[in-house]
Amino acid sequence: MIIACAAIALIVLARLYFTLRKLRPSHTASWDEMMIERLRAQGYAPFKEYPVDFFLALPDEVACSAVRARLELDGFSVDVKPIGDEVTLPLSLHASKTMRLILLDMTELSQRLSAIASEFHGRYDGWAA
Repeated sequence: MIIACAAIALIVLARLYFTLRKLRPSHTASWDEMMIERLRAQGYAPFKEYPVDFFLALPDEVACSAVRARLELDGFSVDVKPIGDEVTLPLSLHASKTMRLILLDMTELSQRLSAIASEFHGRYDGWAA
């Protein structure tokens, strides 16, 4: 009888453990997080400022002008170049700014730039430092 109760308790505990493990959110690193980890491994200090380049692909000059105006108000330097082989998004907007590589800040900025690009029917292509 004691052995049967112990076996049942063990089965219940094992099931509870695996059920809770499934419910726990898995940690998948974002692109921003992986990029910052890679840069820090190369010696980038988290509180030192670095020049950071951001890239957006946009459909036309009107979209580029509107995005440029928004970003320049926030202290970005912006230039636009045509992309020769891209048909649907023929212009590449490059924005640069000197800033700290802090994960929360970079994630928020990536989300903001992605939203801006989407608003103008474009695409946010990420950043590099």
